[in-house]
Amino acid sequence: MVAVPNRAYMSVWLKEFPEDRILERFGEFLATVPFSSTKPGFTQLVIRAVDLTETPILEQDLRAVPHGATEVVEIAKNYLHSDSSYEVRSDWDLWVLPPAEDQWKLEPQPLDIFCHGEDFDDSFWQENGHMEVDFGFEHFFTGHAGLLGTRHGPASPPESPLEARLVEMMAWPENLATYQEKTRENIRKVLGWVQRIEKALPVKQLRLWSEGEENFEARLEEILAVR
Repeated sequence: MVAVPNRAYMSVWLKEFPEDRILERFGEFLATVPFSSTKPGFTQLVIRAVDLTETPILEQDLRAVPHGATEVVEIAKNYLHSDSSYEVRSDWDLWVLPPAEDQWKLEPQPLDIFCHGEDFDDSFWQENGHMEVDFGFEHFFTGHAGLLGTRHGPASPPESPLEARLVEMMAWPENLATYQEKTRENIRKVLGWVQRIEKALPVKQLRLWSEGEENFEARLEEILAVR
């Protein structure tokens, strides 16, 4: 069985989120998104009602003419209900080391953003946040096999031939130093976004988390601390 890569997320709870301000808050959140320099704008809008098992009431492909935050809110305003969820997709630039390559590249990566009304899917927001972001693969921010941070050497066996090749490459100190720095740049992009969100919205709680790390935020701090 092929292992499915873990993903990383952000959940944001606001101090107040009444129905009549859902889209206002969503628009303010979308205005903070760090778009890719080569693929700016939102490329998809999906609106769901009642719960996640229901067929979307709107699915709009925006790739031909990517929209900004104001345009997305304008489309969604006809579907303003506290039992609805709003989803958009965009791209942001992250440093990646493509498989079977030795050269790091700053490339657009998918970014999925969700806004949950408080009556959607049995108060889904309470566990997942009023706003939720799927950052993409966890290893963009934590690396593979525990190579990054204050640890010395792989913390776990490679899970694939590609990861085994990466571990072998990182035996060279200069390769590992580059790996650390590129990953730190990805982390700094996340933290910079967090700062913009906290300035733009009345945030009650914000949590960074992932499927593979018990404490994702602490892991990010550990990697940032290495010099």
